[in-house]
Amino acid sequence: MLKRLILAGVASVFIITTAQAGSCPLQMAKVDAALSVKMAGMSAADLAKVKSLRTKGEAMHKAGKHGASVAALNKALGLLGAL
Repeated sequence: MLKRLILAGVASVFIITTAQAGSCPLQMAKVDAALSVKMAGMSAADLAKVKSLRTKGEAMHKAGKHGASVAALNKALGLLGAL
């Protein structure tokens, strides 16, 4: 019984991590799409912040830190008004 519980816990963590990893590229694509539409109307400071968050999100994704990646990308989407 204990063995099954541990196995279920490990499987749950794996599934959640995989799901988060899969959402990072989708979020990056959303940022890119929104950025291409809204770039002209943004201030230089806001544009720099969004680009920085996009770069940070991609770096976090590549490092396996998917929660941090999604957080940075959602912040970028929020600045773009696309969330």
